[in-house]
Amino acid sequence: MSQIDIEIFLFIDALGWELVNRTGFLEHELPFRRQIEMQFGYSSTAIPTILSGKTPAEHGHLGLFRFAPKHSPFRWLAKLAPLFKPDSFWNRGRVRNWLSCLIGRLHGFTGYFQLYQMPFRKLALMDYCEKSDLFAPHGMGDIENLRDLLNRTGVRGHISNWHAGDANSFAAAREAIKNGDTFLFIYTAELDALLHQYPVLLHDKIKEKLDWYQQQIDSIFQTCRDAGKKLRLTVISDHGMTPLIQTVDLRSAVEQTGLVFGQDYGACYDSTMFRVNFLKPEAEKTIRDAIKPFEAYGHWLSVDEEKKYGIYRDDRYFADAIFLMNPGIQIEPSDMGAHALNGMHGFAPEDMDSQAAILSTEEIPSRILRVADYFSLMRERIEEQAKARS
Repeated sequence: MSQIDIEIFLFIDALGWELVNRTGFLEHELPFRRQIEMQFGYSSTAIPTILSGKTPAEHGHLGLFRFAPKHSPFRWLAKLAPLFKPDSFWNRGRVRNWLSCLIGRLHGFTGYFQLYQMPFRKLALMDYCEKSDLFAPHGMGDIENLRDLLNRTGVRGHISNWHAGDANSFAAAREAIKNGDTFLFIYTAELDALLHQYPVLLHDKIKEKLDWYQQQIDSIFQTCRDAGKKLRLTVISDHGMTPLIQTVDLRSAVEQTGLVFGQDYGACYDSTMFRVNFLKPEAEKTIRDAIKPFEAYGHWLSVDEEKKYGIYRDDRYFADAIFLMNPGIQIEPSDMGAHALNGMHGFAPEDMDSQAAILSTEEIPSRILRVADYFSLMRERIEEQAKARS
């Protein structure tokens, strides 16, 4: 094999295996392809796993919020909560976005921060996982991330600015190639947003976006040819998208028990899972009884499942118990939104629509089977570059 001059990993959020298969996406340019087991959780879980190779149990990211009153940075909001009534102006989408920016800046958060529909009366009891930019040096604390790895090896590397849109990310990548960077990590997120709206895999909007990615990738190949550089391109994804089948209202069922949030129990209602902390012994039976009518639509994760999915911790950091919805069933309302989206991810990794994908110009090592394995492949390629340079 001839010397590789430029190594590119293109991360297309939500490019699921089913979508790749049904569209033949990039089958000529990237003939080596494989189904990949998604990381249990959401993008807030998958991205730190991709950037470090660590499981959620190790890096501490599952849902964006977790019930943790002693660790909440939002305790100062407790006295203001009565101003933010559920049906008030402050719960409108645009206002929530503005407040998210304001609160994020006040706390000095450099990572992705969004309030979504987390009730203000609960916010003072919540911790937030992504306070730091995961793509920045030391963005994951003591865990080495991709930027730390590039800095340690001295390899010239470009990582997309996650604040930028897809078009800017590709434009910046072309400039990085011209400027002599030899390892590129390009991050694109717009397909994920589209699939949340149009989860039908062959929808015109999805075809149009895939065609646009094709054009951008062609331009990357052309930029490398113009520079006289040999490129190895690997496209990776974190999950697919599962169409909405039905919604269930777990929140009302729990609140109708008469238990008091923050005194008897604490909880996060994600789109596809209910994570609950039992603050009093009697609360567990009451809540499990309240959830029983919904057991046709989901189930409580066992310890074995938590270990299998890489989310088990002895300290119950994420929750005392997790009720996971069946594929296609969403919690409505949830802390993520008042209404369910047409498509969602965050179901069991075994769900076919949830499977991720890896595509490459060259053969993919047989050990690359899960999203967590991407980092070891990137590390191997970066270390090859560092060795070749020395």
